Amino acid sequence: MEIKLRSKFFIGFFGVVSLAALNAAAQTAPTAPQAAPDATSAPASLSLQSDIRFEDATEKSGIDFTHSFGSSKLGSLLEGTGAGCVWFDYDNSGLPSLYVVSGRPLDDSMHPFPMKNKPNPPPHNHLYHNDGNGHFTDVTDKSGLNPDMYSVAVAAADYDNDGYEDLLVTGYGKVVLYHNDGNGHFTDVTEKAGIKVDGWAISSTWLDYDKDGCLDLFVGRYVKFDPAYRAFYAPTNYPGPLDYEGETNMLFHNNCDGTFTDVTDKSGIGAYVGRTMGVTAADFDNDGWDDIYVANDRTENFLFHNKHDGTFEEIGNDTGTAFGQNGESTSSMGPVFADFEGRGALDLWVTDGHYNRFLRNTGKQSFEDMGASNGVSQANAQYASWGTGVYDFDNDGQLDILIFHGGLIQMIPQEHTLFRGLGGGRFQDVSLDAGPVLSERTVARGACFADYENDGKVDAYVVNLNSEGKLLRNVSTGAGHWIELKLIGTKSNRDGIGARVEVMAGGKRWTAERVAGSGYLSQDDGRLHFGLGAARVVDKLIVRWPSGIVQTLEAQSADRILIVQEPGQRIAR
Repeated sequence: MEIKLRSKFFIGFFGVVSLAALNAAAQTAPTAPQAAPDATSAPASLSLQSDIRFEDATEKSGIDFTHSFGSSKLGSLLEGTGAGCVWFDYDNSGLPSLYVVSGRPLDDSMHPFPMKNKPNPPPHNHLYHNDGNGHFTDVTDKSGLNPDMYSVAVAAADYDNDGYEDLLVTGYGKVVLYHNDGNGHFTDVTEKAGIKVDGWAISSTWLDYDKDGCLDLFVGRYVKFDPAYRAFYAPTNYPGPLDYEGETNMLFHNNCDGTFTDVTDKSGIGAYVGRTMGVTAADFDNDGWDDIYVANDRTENFLFHNKHDGTFEEIGNDTGTAFGQNGESTSSMGPVFADFEGRGALDLWVTDGHYNRFLRNTGKQSFEDMGASNGVSQANAQYASWGTGVYDFDNDGQLDILIFHGGLIQMIPQEHTLFRGLGGGRFQDVSLDAGPVLSERTVARGACFADYENDGKVDAYVVNLNSEGKLLRNVSTGAGHWIELKLIGTKSNRDGIGARVEVMAGGKRWTAERVAGSGYLSQDDGRLHFGLGAARVVDKLIVRWPSGIVQTLEAQSADRILIVQEPGQRIAR
């Protein structure tokens, strides 16, 4: 008998207000958002009658992607890791396009169950251009984005500040840096740029760790995978992460001339051996410098604190982010920094193979694990959690959490979870009411998030292991007002990565940072999304750019995508 732990009652038992109390407190739902603002903002708390729902839009979107792990049967750690995706506006059309990566058959010695008949052409990565009408066109062939490699993860950023987002694809035995030529085509510049990564590269992220206006690159590595090693207990299916030696991660400094220098050892990053799964970077302690969080598999997690001099110190254990609540090394997957309580401090959400972790930022260079007290850890304990996104899916002013699940070392399909934010770090499990697509069982891995229709509702794409990916279109009803920000740096890096944004409307405040990699093996649309509840006007918007420039905008109407450019002109290098 399978026990369902994702009911509303279960979450309420752990401190979240009950459904009856929620309904009793609910106010009349507002009508559909209006584009024209009033002279003053309305209260920002939206009715609790808003309804978060997703529908499967895969078929009608034209996205036809099936992931492959390259063999006839799941039989190794490499195959079970899966793959990720990224939303990025590579042609500056104002609409995010989708790039999804895949594994492929390698030499038969790499797989305990090799394919008897190799597919021709082999499975490969795909670029889907957003046509602007809910439909996508596969433009992989003319884009040049089909590397000959076993791909695992992907990250996008404009590393040379030329106005076009570039792409980094990581995988087993190879990393490829693609320069965006500005005409829909990408060129492999890996060797020219000086990017050299051996072994199994996995999640990566872009950040400007020294604030020189050029984006640097952090590349995570998983384990020293040995395909010939077959000593394992048969019911576990294949050797796990602890059967292989861990690996160091790598850091490349951007020289601002299209090339990079390996500063792994100089920075202090190279002194730490782990088993990286997910990576993200943000300024967790509000000192103005981006730090790096590494989610490790069965190894303590790392929090690399930026010392402002080109070096990092590892403070995971000191901050409460290294281990689980009982001091165990967790099977961490996808980390996300987000301000859940509107305090101006970035909390940390991390999916896991066992208990997901909700780490509340105390503001004192430490985190408190609240996953047990608010119920989000227990509710997902029966699942292996992978790709995840933290967004206000119904624009009620509170951040929600969407989590995709799938068998860890067996091809066991699982349903997925949606926690609706209630404020104050409290959540309601609304998975069963959020549409049949969330109850459809798959073996999920990476997931990426974007408002691909520019309608103010954040959607998702999930990569399913050795199966068809799914596009989840956000069709929430009773949703509130919203604003999305596209940042353009001048003195700072052009993507505005590392910029901190505060939005004030209707007596509430929201804080977010523009980041690159987030979640598991993936990256979301770079535009910052804020749900505003009933507020039709943003009273004040403050952007703190990595350069130190502070920009303030006032009385901005809601329900639109706002382009914010850093004051000043870009300095030619």
